[in-house]
Amino acid sequence: MTLRYPALLAALVGAPLIASTAHAAETTDKGFTASGNVEIIGRFTDAQPSGIAALPDGRLVLGFPRSVKDHSGPRLATYADGHLTPFPNAETQQDFVSPLGMTVDAKGHFWVLDEGMLAGKGTITGAQKLFEIDPTTNKVLNVLTLSAPTLLPDSHVNDVRIDLTHGKSGTAFITDTSTGTHPALIVVDLASGHQRRILANTKPVMPENGFVAVMDGRAARYNPTKAEMPQGGANGIGLSPDQQTLYWQPQTSRRLYAAPTSVLSDWKATEKRIEASVLDKGESGMGDGMATGPDGSLYITDDERHAILKHAPDGTLSVAAHDPRMIEPDGLTYGKDGLYCTIGQWARLPDFHNGKDMQELPYIVVKITLPK
Repeated sequence: MTLRYPALLAALVGAPLIASTAHAAETTDKGFTASGNVEIIGRFTDAQPSGIAALPDGRLVLGFPRSVKDHSGPRLATYADGHLTPFPNAETQQDFVSPLGMTVDAKGHFWVLDEGMLAGKGTITGAQKLFEIDPTTNKVLNVLTLSAPTLLPDSHVNDVRIDLTHGKSGTAFITDTSTGTHPALIVVDLASGHQRRILANTKPVMPENGFVAVMDGRAARYNPTKAEMPQGGANGIGLSPDQQTLYWQPQTSRRLYAAPTSVLSDWKATEKRIEASVLDKGESGMGDGMATGPDGSLYITDDERHAILKHAPDGTLSVAAHDPRMIEPDGLTYGKDGLYCTIGQWARLPDFHNGKDMQELPYIVVKITLPK
């Protein structure tokens, strides 16, 4: 037997062994204790918020998708003091089928990605769209429809980021998580509407075979034919403050990837060149939502740990927040006074529990205070 700690062993030699029957508090994993910087700012019982974005004027926008459960409330709304206000207005609500991913570009314009899916009906033909809204006037400025061959029958457009430094009017980058096994990134030229799939079915966008996750106290393995947990390809997406680097992560993975937007937006770039430009940034968590801080730090949701991870520009990884109430952190946005996050309960859906709905209301939205 190898003595790993000889000094400690020597100190204990001759010490009496004492067995105590008195009750004392045993030590526990500190990860089970809330970090203390998470505050619930919204509770919802009718519809579950998913997408979230902080507008330049401080308003918080929530998206209420209808792909899992239809509802009568607003599909897109600002939220403050317990009240929802249809955004950009009540008249445009019918233009949205199921708003999901959203972001604010460098000029302050709001963009929302409609997944175009409805509970019980699946994908609605022609409903997968990208909307540009001016939050100063609350008017829709542009609507771009995504279509075949960019989209496949099993496409699931999930989240979006807008790069205004490439292309006449900028370039949109969209994650296609896929409801099947064909994920990709989608690139859209905002001036012409020209679009294409890139990195389709390559490792940086694909779910990992054999992947095992422990979510909400339940272990499940990736199963491409019968899902036992929320799973899929490229999902969370982020953009560096200078708009020169795009980040993303497959949902069924713990690896973060990045590539220069100059290459991803180059319509002359071959698939081989695009693949060669991708960098593996290492392991993070099982992520979903992603937000970028002013210093270039990436904040990534960690579904397994009920946490938000911080990926610093130098690659240092730390835990920004953890709380058992954050069952499955979903959409994430960086606001002026902290992070805001929608909390999902996707792993509790009937599909993953032999038809039994394990969700517990209310759905919540949280604010996370960051160190100054």
